[in-house]
Amino acid sequence: MSPTPHGIRPARPEDVPHILRLIRDLAVYEREPDAVRNTEASLTEHLFGEQPAVFCHVVEDQGAVVGLALWFLNYSTWEGTHGIWLEDLYVDPAVRGRGHGKALLLHLAALAARRGYARMEWTVLDWNEPSIGFYRALGAVALDDWTTQRLDGPALRAAATAAEAAVVHAADAGGPGPGTGA
Repeated sequence: MSPTPHGIRPARPEDVPHILRLIRDLAVYEREPDAVRNTEASLTEHLFGEQPAVFCHVVEDQGAVVGLALWFLNYSTWEGTHGIWLEDLYVDPAVRGRGHGKALLLHLAALAARRGYARMEWTVLDWNEPSIGFYRALGAVALDDWTTQRLDGPALRAAATAAEAAVVHAADAGGPGPGTGA
């Protein structure tokens, strides 16, 4: 696939170091500079492995990868079709104002429309006024009645342990065990 007028194209394996650099830059911008544990090997596997479930488009400016839109499919049970979950949209500050971010977002919107997807969704930090204004200008609306929930770290491990204990308890009690659909 050839690049768009803004230099947007699907990511290639040789882009992985640039993608990881942009992810780290985004983490710094979002005030979480030490939060990125991702690696080039992990990104390569998830983007270009046997069954990729994560996708990325990059934007080039003067031959350099300067922005990304990293996304995956979600599914709406109400709409009965997929949508795009935009995990990261980021453009290097040195080239902001050239329309790259807008072009990336519109490119994904066009992709979603072509494929018959119902929507695109993403989160934005509530203090990130420049991005919120940018999204509003494109017609995005906040879902104020919804809050994002997350189960991770120790809480995720505790939930997994509780689930495993429930399976063992059910098996000991003669109830349905693993693999029975219960």
